[in-house]
Amino acid sequence: MPSLAQRAFSEFLGTAFLLAAVVGSGIMAQNLAGGNGALALLCNTLPTGAILTVLILVFGPLSGAHFNPAVSVAFTLRGDLPWRTTAVYITVQVLGAMVGVWAAHLMFELPVLQVSAHIRSGPGQWLAEAVATLGLLLTIFGCAARMPSAIPYAVGLYITSAYWFTASTSFANPAVTIARSLSNTFAGIAPSGVVAFIAAQFVGMCAAVAIGRWLWRN
Repeated sequence: MPSLAQRAFSEFLGTAFLLAAVVGSGIMAQNLAGGNGALALLCNTLPTGAILTVLILVFGPLSGAHFNPAVSVAFTLRGDLPWRTTAVYITVQVLGAMVGVWAAHLMFELPVLQVSAHIRSGPGQWLAEAVATLGLLLTIFGCAARMPSAIPYAVGLYITSAYWFTASTSFANPAVTIARSLSNTFAGIAPSGVVAFIAAQFVGMCAAVAIGRWLWRN
């Protein structure tokens, strides 16, 4: 079994690549879409779903490829991950997410340190984040119970879909939410919206743990 240091580094590096893909593809999309918002969102969506599949395939055997504090806490509540490991995972996930955002800025020759001005708020957005996180966790739990090998593809496809059917474009990840507040680009979220998004994500996570226990732990 990989050491905690190896697992933590896997979570750090995987989350960094995830955010570099989310923010970097958003910047590229905005540069090339010519003001077409739908096209820009599509160009942001496809790389995100694709990189998630790849990262889970690469790092899943090492750390479980959570890249998401909500996922780590959910597995802890299910008794599958010690709280000490969860604390380490959350720390490196947030740090990795920030590094990924800064790397994207550097690649596109933008100022490294930014604060987003993109307002994302309101009941519809908060409900969307709860729904997005609920669906993500149920995807993981359901595949883990019946077909674990499908998790990378199912998660990539779920996020690709959820970008479009949720009003918030499916952050579904507290580390992603925090890091995206540090990028005043297409994928950003103003800091004023971060706490409500994270609260909604944890509501969705708690619902998923309860539903998952009922459906797949009989």
